[in-house]
Amino acid sequence: MAESDWDTAILAAQRRGEDVETSKKWAAGQNKQHSITKNTAKLDRETEELHHDRVTLEVGKVIQQGRQGKGLTQKDLATKINEKPQVIADYESGRAIPNNQVLGKIERAIGLKLRGRDIGKPIEKGPRAK
Repeated sequence: MAESDWDTAILAAQRRGEDVETSKKWAAGQNKQHSITKNTAKLDRETEELHHDRVTLEVGKVIQQGRQGKGLTQKDLATKINEKPQVIADYESGRAIPNNQVLGKIERAIGLKLRGRDIGKPIEKGPRAK
């Protein structure tokens, strides 16, 4: 039934004095997983005072050098850290919005620091906290 058919049936039942229970389900029948929230829309319209921080080119170069030093392609590195190759390309080119989880995985895979003061220095392998 089309929505107008439902409206007509409901009105007819109400005129006859029958009990009619209607309830609108929130976002029923709509694909809401890709809806844009106000904050997302604001950040999409980036301005000078309101913008996403991007990975610096320094970090991108360190990722690229570390990856090449291990003989890995972008695809190999992406597979190793369970990310898409485009993610690695975005980080290397400085287009990516930094994500500490992704940066941590890349650091461990290439063995170089990407965060803090010692960017580009090897990661010291110490005892892991339990």
